[in-house]
Amino acid sequence: MRAIAIDANEHGGLGSLLDEMHQLRARVFAGRLGWRVKIEYGRERDEYDKLNPAYILALTDGGDVAGCARLLPTTGPTMLSQTFRQLLPGGQLRGKSTAVESSRFCVDTRGEGRGGRFLHEATLTMFAGIIEWSISNGFDEIATATDVRFERILQRAGWPMTRLGGVELIGETMSVAGILPADQASFERVCPPGYRSDLRRPQRAAA
Repeated sequence: MRAIAIDANEHGGLGSLLDEMHQLRARVFAGRLGWRVKIEYGRERDEYDKLNPAYILALTDGGDVAGCARLLPTTGPTMLSQTFRQLLPGGQLRGKSTAVESSRFCVDTRGEGRGGRFLHEATLTMFAGIIEWSISNGFDEIATATDVRFERILQRAGWPMTRLGGVELIGETMSVAGILPADQASFERVCPPGYRSDLRRPQRAAA
């Protein structure tokens, strides 16, 4: 499995991977988690996808999308600052030029084996890919909103999150916001065996 990045304004020729990503998001967020998200033709999209984000994808050896996350600079509109501000002290996220927000993180757990520390290989590949991309683009912090279950997964992976506020019930999910470090030590702790990345020139693997 390998990680790739599809950067803002550089989506040309990779539309099929982005389409798979939106289908995966629909299956996970609407189907498995039951979130009230907007689904059209089996794809999940929202207003933050219109802000030229970067996407990190985990691809199987056959080139299928096994995981995804969306990255936006915290100096502009983000899901955390606009949609989940109740998770922030005073309802405000302090934007920094060295911080990026990760949102819409999900993995397809249907067909892959599990990676080190009993976590899914796609999850660890996504963690490593997000950190690697962040470091290479000058970010040293990653802000995110997640649930307490996933917070425990981060802890077990050796990538603990520093909470920004308290736990809040959003819908049926106990949610929390926090900051994750983007540094070499964190990358080395989460990186699964056999990790590969192509974060500058992503191409679909041959089937």
